[in-house]
Amino acid sequence: MKQQDKLHTTNYFDTFIEVADDCKVLAGQNPALKNDKKTIAYRQFELLSKNPYKFSADDVLFQVYADKNNLTEKEYKTAREQFFSKGQPCFRASPLTKQFGWGLHCDTNGNIALYGMETEKYQRFVENPKIKKVKAMRTSKK
Repeated sequence: MKQQDKLHTTNYFDTFIEVADDCKVLAGQNPALKNDKKTIAYRQFELLSKNPYKFSADDVLFQVYADKNNLTEKEYKTAREQFFSKGQPCFRASPLTKQFGWGLHCDTNGNIALYGMETEKYQRFVENPKIKKVKAMRTSKK
């Protein structure tokens, strides 16, 4: 990678990503397999639900990419640099926040955890004035 090449990031810090305004569910839903295959939403949910605040958004998005493309750990460093050499959609565009009813808290270190929109913790994040809030992207145009 050339010195002037820039690595992009999808990480947020001290931020809560709220569920999209046009989300059709009323509570966090677990994504299902599609034709016995793991979808992107399923892979993201699997990582995040088992590892709250262990990974950053970049870590999760790259791991999903690596798993989907059957990369070996030896390939990770180069593949990750290549993956983030161009901008990637952040978790505001994730099916988890757009369709499945999950809010995403990004802590001071950029590590993330999921919260169902029906939970008290979700509501506390929304009401906390010290945390920046952003909405997930809408699925449909207004």
